[in-house]
Amino acid sequence: MNNQEEYLKQLVARYPQLAECKADIAKAYEILEMAYASGRKLLVSGNGGSASDSEHIVGELMKEFKLKRRVYREQAERMREISSELGDVLADSLQGALPAISLTGHSSLTTAFMNDSEPELIFAQQVNGYGMPGDVYLGISTSGNSKNVLYAAVTAKSKGLKVIGLTGQRENQLMRYADVCIRVPETETYKIQELHLPVYHCLCMMLEEKFFG
Repeated sequence: MNNQEEYLKQLVARYPQLAECKADIAKAYEILEMAYASGRKLLVSGNGGSASDSEHIVGELMKEFKLKRRVYREQAERMREISSELGDVLADSLQGALPAISLTGHSSLTTAFMNDSEPELIFAQQVNGYGMPGDVYLGISTSGNSKNVLYAAVTAKSKGLKVIGLTGQRENQLMRYADVCIRVPETETYKIQELHLPVYHCLCMMLEEKFFG
């Protein structure tokens, strides 16, 4: 059993109701691993509590989560060559990162676009600007029917991104566009959100183990 399978086993042991999502979580991990192995990035968005989850995911990927992430020796040496004083601090303290961008911030861009154009297209506009073939878009929606997430998913597919959905149990529109949709087995919003957190924590731990373990 590899480390990724062990993380999934531990997840299901703690949250037995997620056993039915295990295969989809594994597929989402494979999509993310392939993207990061190819030097690509993750774009993620949601609304309300799911917006907070978007920021949370970025925080776990862009800095140390459970493991130490020292920068690679070659980069540390280059930084010291550029500046012995500043390079020492950077080499000792800078952390390795898995590039991820939450589309829920960027207040100047968001308010300008919402004022000038169609407000529901704000995530789609950012996907259109940031997204490159091979990147991944993760849309978080407890219903799976949030219009701004759906517009972003369609835009992502049109630009050659992979799409992952993270939703509740009911069949939903995001399933149509996602390469994989993780549907946690709850139907009430707060209960769905309570299960979203361990799912994305598991994905972040699996990715950290793969690239920094």
